[in-house]
Amino acid sequence: MTTDATDRARTYPVEHAGAGRAEATIVLLHGGNVANWMWDPQVNGLAEHHVLTPHLPGFGARSGERWTSLAATAHDVATTIAERATGGRAHVVGLSLGGVVTAHLLARHPEVVDSALITGVPLTGVHGVTRPLGELQLGLWDKRWFWQLQSRAFGLPAEDRELFVEHGLSVTKDNAVRMMREVFAGGVPAGLAAFQGRLLAIAGGKESAWVRRSFPELRRAVPQAVCRVAPGMHHAWSIEDVELFNDVVRAWVRGEVDGRLHPIS
Repeated sequence: MTTDATDRARTYPVEHAGAGRAEATIVLLHGGNVANWMWDPQVNGLAEHHVLTPHLPGFGARSGERWTSLAATAHDVATTIAERATGGRAHVVGLSLGGVVTAHLLARHPEVVDSALITGVPLTGVHGVTRPLGELQLGLWDKRWFWQLQSRAFGLPAEDRELFVEHGLSVTKDNAVRMMREVFAGGVPAGLAAFQGRLLAIAGGKESAWVRRSFPELRRAVPQAVCRVAPGMHHAWSIEDVELFNDVVRAWVRGEVDGRLHPIS
């Protein structure tokens, strides 16, 4: 790993003060092939807010730690919010793995959540052809060429590809196996039905159908959940259309739904 990539993967800050005195905190939870540095475009775009970008166990600065479970990770995030967020509560945004962790956070620690936005979350699990592809990914976890291909498939900017490759290689295969198999198994977290707050669930219009297929079960558990599609977007649309993603987050924090998102019938 180059020195620059090492520094960025391990030292990207958890806390971003924002401009002036922010009245609320936004917490951004990263995906499973990356770490908290993926949120740099959002940190810059939401500079008027107090933002927390935690390193999840096993990733980034915590790549040497053992991933144990989604429940334990949700507790870890809840502790960070209680200790560092304004008033001990936050608006939580999670993409992919971060969105699954958010669902477990809502089920186990709703007291630290003002509102939640999840995107790219196959809450009912991953099945069909996608599942064996995931197993294949685990078999190639330590291959540099595999991560290089992934960096292009995700549409990462050229300047971020080496960071993505080197960080992917830093995540231990044991952690990846435990994390991925729990996410792939799916299931609505016990206790989620008791969540009474605001929840927005989004699927990219061009990402796996398993995300959208999770919406009916999510609505059964959380009737007040708002489900939308981001038209034309792939899984990692936080970098595919930074302006749209940031606007959607900003609107949701204000209590609104960005009109460019399409309703689910």
